[in-house]
Amino acid sequence: MAILKKIKGATLIEVLTASVLIIIVFMIASFSFNTVLGNQVKRDKSAIENKIKELEYFSIHQKINFPYAEDFDGWEITIVKIDEKMVLSYDKEGKKYEKVIVH
Repeated sequence: MAILKKIKGATLIEVLTASVLIIIVFMIASFSFNTVLGNQVKRDKSAIENKIKELEYFSIHQKINFPYAEDFDGWEITIVKIDEKMVLSYDKEGKKYEKVIVH
């Protein structure tokens, strides 16, 4: 039979070292999660996409007057009528998007 040896209790230094390592891992994980979540919020364009769909509907059904201009949540939205086509453009911070609406 093997002789069972008693394991001595952990010292205070070992407990503090383990606690510090756990805290460091937790901090790294929380910073990473915060960065990913922050980037997702910055890139979320669902509000402007919904507004564009609404304006597209209104322009097709002739519920708004042309030329149309609006500021929405930092986005500059303009709709101009060229011949039978309507050009809807929206931009923010140098990023410009255009959509041609054919009636």
